[in-house]
Amino acid sequence: MPTRRGWAAVGAGLSLWIAARIVGSSDLHMLAAGILGLPLIASLYVRFARVRLSIRRHVTPARMFAGGRSIVTLRIGNLGYRTTPFLLLEDALPPELGRPARLVAAAIPPGNDLQVSYALTGHRRGKYHLGPLKIFLSDPFGLAKGRAEATGRTELLVYPHVEELQVSHLLSQGSGSGESTARQLHRSAAEFYTMREYVTGDDLRRIHWPSVARTGHLMIRQDESTRRSTATVFLDNRSEVLGPKGSPAFERAVSAGTSLGLAFIRAGCSVVLATAESTPRSVSEDGLLEAMAAVTLAQGRQTTQVLKSLRSGSLADTTLALVSAPPTAADLPPLLRLGTTFGRKLAVLVYPVEAETLAESAAGQIRERASVARATLARAAWEVLVIGPNGKLGDVWQRTTRTLRAAASSR
Repeated sequence: MPTRRGWAAVGAGLSLWIAARIVGSSDLHMLAAGILGLPLIASLYVRFARVRLSIRRHVTPARMFAGGRSIVTLRIGNLGYRTTPFLLLEDALPPELGRPARLVAAAIPPGNDLQVSYALTGHRRGKYHLGPLKIFLSDPFGLAKGRAEATGRTELLVYPHVEELQVSHLLSQGSGSGESTARQLHRSAAEFYTMREYVTGDDLRRIHWPSVARTGHLMIRQDESTRRSTATVFLDNRSEVLGPKGSPAFERAVSAGTSLGLAFIRAGCSVVLATAESTPRSVSEDGLLEAMAAVTLAQGRQTTQVLKSLRSGSLADTTLALVSAPPTAADLPPLLRLGTTFGRKLAVLVYPVEAETLAESAAGQIRERASVARATLARAAWEVLVIGPNGKLGDVWQRTTRTLRAAASSR
C-alpha cells in the first residue's frame, strides 16, 4: 500500500505526464513514467518480500509503583534468508499508559537480531497488558508499506502509591520479623498450647501419651508456644461508598489500604486482606501489592453483608484496619458490633469528594457525618483518621502519633 510519500510521487508523476503532453517533450514523458513506476515497484517489493521475524518483548521492571518508570525492550530476530526492509513498529498501549509507542528498525541481516526500546511511566495503578505489536514493512524510499501483527502480550503491574507508616502502637502483641511475635509460658507441663508429631531427635520425655493413644501417632507436647500477631485490612471498595473507579477518593483509599497492609507485614504481622466482594485471605507482601493493583469496584452489597464475613474466624486480639468513607448513622451500629470481635481497631475515613468543592450546605453535611462517625467510633476504642481524597495519610498519621505519645507521657 502506498504511503503519503508514495501518493505524492504518483501525483508528481501525473503532473509531469500532463505537462509532457502539453509541451510534447519525450524526455518529460520518460521522467513521468519513471516517477509513476516507483510507487508500483515499491508496493510489489513490500508485498512479495518474505519476512520471517521473531519478536520478544521484555519489560524492566515488570512490577513498579505508581509514578515509576519502566523500559520496554523489543528484540526482533530475522529468521529469513534475506535482509529485511525497514520496519516501522507500533506497540499498542492501554490509554492509561499513553499513546502507542512508535519505533523504527533498520534492515536486519539474515540470522541477526535488532534491539529497540522505549520508556513508559505508570501514572495510575492497575494491571495492564502491552501489545499487540504492529509491524509495518517499508521500502528504502518509504513509498509503500505492508502490515503484520505479532499477537503476543506482556503484563505490566503498577502498584498503588505507598506511604511509610509506623504501626507498632496498633499491635495487640509484640512485633517482630522472626518466627514469632508473642510468647506464651505455661505454669505446668499439663497446660500446653498445641501439639505436633514426633520428629527424630525430640526428647522422648515430652511425648503426650493420651494423644498417642487417641491418634495412633507419637505427639510431642509444646509447653512454650509462639504465635505471630495478626492484622486484618479491610478495603470498602463499593462504588456507592467511595465513588467510581479512578476517582481520587477511591485511589486514595486503595493507597491507604496498601500502605497499612505493608506496614503490618514489615512489622512482622500475619496480614489478612478483605474487600467488599472477596472473602478474607492471608497475603504476603507481593500478594498484597498484586491484589491492590488489580482491585476494582464492588456493586450492590449492604454494610451488614459486607462486614459479616469479617466477624467470623477472627481471633480476639487481631488488629483491624478499616478503610472506607465516613459511615452514615445507619452504618455505625454494624461497625460497632464488628469492633467487639477484634483487639486494636483503626478506621481510615476518606472523604468521597473534597468538601471545599461542594456547596456550603453539602460540605457541612459531609463534615458533620465524619465528625459524628469519629466521635462514635472513638468512644468504642477505635482510632480514627480522616483524610481528603487529595490528602496524605502519612501527614495525618504523624500528627496522630505525636498526639498519642504526648498523651501517654503526660500520664
